[in-house]
Amino acid sequence: MDPTELAYAGAEEQARLIAAGEVSAREVVQATLDRIDRLDGQLNAYRVVFADQALAAADRADARRAAGDASPLLGVPVSVKDDTDVSGEVTAMGTVATGAARAERDAESVRRLRAAGAIVVGKTHVPELMMWPFTESLSFGATRNPWSLAHTAGGSSGGAGAAVAAGLCGVALGHDGAGSIRIPAAFCGVFGLKPQRGRVPIKPGPSGGWHGLNHAGPIARAVADAALFLDAVADDAPAGGFAAAAAREPGRLRIAVSTRVPPGVAARLGAEQREAVETTAELLRALGHDVVADEIDYPRSAALNVLARHLRGIRDEAAAVPFPERLERRSRGMARRGGLVGAGAVRRAHAGEPALTARVQAVLAAADAVLLPGPTGPPFRVGALAGRGPDRTLNAAAAKVPFYGLFNATGQPACSVPAGFDRDGLPLAVQLAGRPSDEATLLSLAAQIERARPWTDRRPPL
Repeated sequence: MDPTELAYAGAEEQARLIAAGEVSAREVVQATLDRIDRLDGQLNAYRVVFADQALAAADRADARRAAGDASPLLGVPVSVKDDTDVSGEVTAMGTVATGAARAERDAESVRRLRAAGAIVVGKTHVPELMMWPFTESLSFGATRNPWSLAHTAGGSSGGAGAAVAAGLCGVALGHDGAGSIRIPAAFCGVFGLKPQRGRVPIKPGPSGGWHGLNHAGPIARAVADAALFLDAVADDAPAGGFAAAAAREPGRLRIAVSTRVPPGVAARLGAEQREAVETTAELLRALGHDVVADEIDYPRSAALNVLARHLRGIRDEAAAVPFPERLERRSRGMARRGGLVGAGAVRRAHAGEPALTARVQAVLAAADAVLLPGPTGPPFRVGALAGRGPDRTLNAAAAKVPFYGLFNATGQPACSVPAGFDRDGLPLAVQLAGRPSDEATLLSLAAQIERARPWTDRRPPL
């Protein structure tokens, strides 16, 4: 099989080909490593690549398959976001401030991926302490978008988004603290799912997962790839598993459409981004769904609830690094602002979560899912925010991605779905939010959209 086609096949098809004996795990991993070697100098998706270890693991996977092993991700190359421990490797978190200490063991999510047969090929870049929706740092440089090297791949799982879009892994492990899976997926034209809070184990940290905001999940070329990933790592899967949910028709659903910007954020939805929501709504109607305009009733405190936990989480992460003096000036400024968020403010944010969640999820009393915008405009150009202070950067980030962080505060599942391309050839995306613990409906609905409006055949011009 052509190595490029193999690299772009995605996790589900790669697993099928290996299980059927049509290709070997070594062929799949070698094709992936060759692409990384050839293209990552342009993209800067990976901080570290485990080439020798991955090929050795591929040989073991081929031996396991020959012995009858049917693990669901056997031989599939995966990437791991560089905020997550991989045994024997530094967890850099986008900064040299973390030093050279190496993790003693795999994070639980990585352990589960390996147990399912996946092969970790490397760790992907993040912005310093995972705080921005663009992946640029003084420590490790800028991660670029495969669709336009002049633009960011997003953040904070920016390296993961770029790697998936360019065929540099079969599926990626990301984390989402305020959109950090969904934003790179949107900017890079792939699928990203933030599962229900707690569905996938996250690395314990000083901030307790940014005080409840952080979620772990997949960035994938196809919906089926993300579902297979969840079956390998998630707790409390639905009957039949996530892959089965993605494979079945969703039936007739009622879908609310909400485009109102949450209060407290100075943002304006671009015309092409609004059109992406409208054309997706039209598609859903054509597929037989009941699609109605029904705005989410955001409380005025919504943005402050997210911001308090976000800033305090950054402060806690900054306080835990062994060499804080090595942090960028802007990062130190963000940490100082987080230091102004006291323990009482965090407690109040948690105490206000049930009321916030009830208000936001009220729209789902009469709907099965909510269709929302993705980013308000195209990806940032690389370097556009370089040298800006924390306040100007935070305001620019909030204006670009105001529709994401709220669902981290409520904890409900939400996903980014590709929605074509803008006039400059950059990906467009919409977002779907679901009822609590109902990833199954989102996967089924997103897969139906994928069948009707395929995106995996569109490849960046690398």
